[in-house]
Amino acid sequence: MITTKKKDFKEIERYIENLESFFLIGCSECATLCGTGNEEAILNLKQWLESNNKKVTGWMIAKTGCQILGTKRQLSQYRKNIEEAQCIMVLSCGAGTQTITELFEEKPVIPVNDTLFIGNMRRFREFEERCRACGECFLAITGICVVTLCPKSMLNGPCGGYKEGKCEVNPMRKCVWTVAYEILEKRGVVEKFYENILGPKDWSKANSPRQFKEK
Repeated sequence: MITTKKKDFKEIERYIENLESFFLIGCSECATLCGTGNEEAILNLKQWLESNNKKVTGWMIAKTGCQILGTKRQLSQYRKNIEEAQCIMVLSCGAGTQTITELFEEKPVIPVNDTLFIGNMRRFREFEERCRACGECFLAITGICVVTLCPKSMLNGPCGGYKEGKCEVNPMRKCVWTVAYEILEKRGVVEKFYENILGPKDWSKANSPRQFKEK
């Protein structure tokens, strides 16, 4: 999931100081799990805006904020509310915010959240970065994403600085290559640790902006 955090209201104030009316859009997917795009987050923002003498013309929660056509269809029933607003505020990730920018180029679109990383939720709203979306996945070999979890992004480890299974950069954490070895050992395929020496990372697969279309 894409992890987001709410921006500080002081930062948002800078973007809206000359605007008076707003339509608010949340997201029922990742941002809701983060508590940054659900109904509670929208109502808190609405309350803050109104306490600062701003008008909220309406709000809705997109089923999937980054799905352009689906969000467009959803928003059609709020056309009047959106027309009455000077600005649209989006409580989702950066992709969801840009969906709204594409659909409403004539209006200012303000992101309420900062997008952090692709991660896993270990406990309720406790997140860990797990994937860098690098375009070349080695999980079948390593079990965990060493590009993301190793501070040095080493493709063949451990490095010479690890000690007693701990990371040189952060001695409080296990070296990710120790973890990878343990995973392969549990699977009974630890020989792959030595057989699959990875070549240089092809970072051209991570060149931005990227597009993908299912064939």
